[in-house]
Amino acid sequence: MTPSSPPKKKNWSWRSQAFRGLIYQFLAIGVIALVLWFLARNTVYNMQVRGIQSGFDFLLQPAGFDIGESLYLFDSAHAYWRAFLVGLTNTLRVAVLGIILTTLIGTLLGIGRFSRNALVRGLCMAYVEFFRNVPILLQLLMWYLLLTELLPSATDAWTLGPFFLSKGGLNFPIPVWAAGQAWALAGLIAGVCVAWFYRQWAIRRFEETGVPKSMFWLPLAIVLAMSLLGWLLGGAPTALNHPVKGEFAIEQGGALTPEFLAVLLGLTIYTAAFVAEVVRAGIQSVAAGQAEAAAALGLSAGQTMQLVVLPQALRVIIPPMTNQFLNLTKNSSLAVAIGYPDVVSIANTALNQTGRAVECIAIVMLVYLSTSLATSLLMNWYNARAAIKER
Repeated sequence: MTPSSPPKKKNWSWRSQAFRGLIYQFLAIGVIALVLWFLARNTVYNMQVRGIQSGFDFLLQPAGFDIGESLYLFDSAHAYWRAFLVGLTNTLRVAVLGIILTTLIGTLLGIGRFSRNALVRGLCMAYVEFFRNVPILLQLLMWYLLLTELLPSATDAWTLGPFFLSKGGLNFPIPVWAAGQAWALAGLIAGVCVAWFYRQWAIRRFEETGVPKSMFWLPLAIVLAMSLLGWLLGGAPTALNHPVKGEFAIEQGGALTPEFLAVLLGLTIYTAAFVAEVVRAGIQSVAAGQAEAAAALGLSAGQTMQLVVLPQALRVIIPPMTNQFLNLTKNSSLAVAIGYPDVVSIANTALNQTGRAVECIAIVMLVYLSTSLATSLLMNWYNARAAIKER
């Protein structure tokens, strides 16, 4: 048994490369802090000289303006901080729904590029080449003009069952909130948890036995069944608040404004073209022998793509996919061009009323920095789970 070597002593002399590197890092941090302090001090001094008010105290004052679209009650008597909160929720609503729809559409388009049907391949390629080469701002304006100019007025709205589509947006029935909806939501959450545990078990069984289990339809059935069970336990409420044609507009029910629809369509369709190329590149990175081996084992084309190709392609897909999610979130700031009340639009209105330009811009920067970092952390966690585990 060999004796353990004594621990090495740290070398604090200038000849040590590690010590010099530490000093250089401290100096760099000090220089950056000094520059930031100088810029902040100079900005505050110039604002004081010109009599410009500063500070975030304005957030507690009444906003004095209404917001046309909000998920909860807001009027001009509410404070500025609540107006910014409305803008934040509107931004997150577009970003989250856009990321979900972009992932689904982009993945289908990327897989469609490998279809044996020439028509499907050609349509997928035409979609990608057209939408990714048209600037996103032009696409937002295009969708907004289509929704506000070509659609009929509310009195002549297109009707499909209980749905109405007009210049005022898309109107649809919504449930009248009752205990049954709360039970259904609880069942949905429980179903998602059960479906997740089932998928983990199915993956382990597949690795042990090689027998594939249902990875999509059965988990989906579990989620739907448990949601239905919760709805039944809550009394199975069926009351709906239906939209009706009023004298000048569609009243009652739920509504999606043309501004929201234009932003969601534009961001989703534009970003899906880039996601499709990311998925295509990831699939092409998997060796052709993997698909051939899966076919030799008797797996169908769908099982080969789902169980063999895509899990390996994820290691290539996830990093650039993260960039596309971040781009979608940041591109949502262009919604101000078509009047959608996101956080940038609210900040512009608050800036014009209060003159607190630095503060309003700082709030917008903080919102997009926080959402981008949260997206990056979540995707980095998922990337670590999908990475190759070395033995």
